[in-house]
Amino acid sequence: PEFFAKMELRFGPFDLDAAASERNAKCVDFYTIADDALAQPWPGVVWCNPPYSDLGEWVRKAHLEYRLGTATRIVMLLPANRTEQGWWQQFIEPVRDTALGPKVEFLPGRMRFIKPGSEAIGPNERPPFGCCLVIWGAP
Repeated sequence: PEFFAKMELRFGPFDLDAAASERNAKCVDFYTIADDALAQPWPGVVWCNPPYSDLGEWVRKAHLEYRLGTATRIVMLLPANRTEQGWWQQFIEPVRDTALGPKVEFLPGRMRFIKPGSEAIGPNERPPFGCCLVIWGAP
């Protein structure tokens, strides 16, 4: 929650949480698994912490929504250890940090996440990798 609050201070309010559940949604408007965010439009300023099991489809969707102009900004939290994968090499690397593509910011340390069903972050609840922000429409 503290990390997301910092993101809102930096980027302004988000219009949509593209990958959420009823329990962890960060915005009033959000998509759950049942809504199938990959089949829905992503309007306005979008926050997305996608499921890490199928990142390629989520990055492709963000790329398309931004290019179509549906999303004016997308801030996506991704694992920082997947840069060799095809989706990174196709949708991020060729245009990262250019006027055409997203800005990439590697975050220090390791993020801490609240486990599903928990109310707070427990000790040592960190993934075994660092994270990065991929920002389409970076200010």
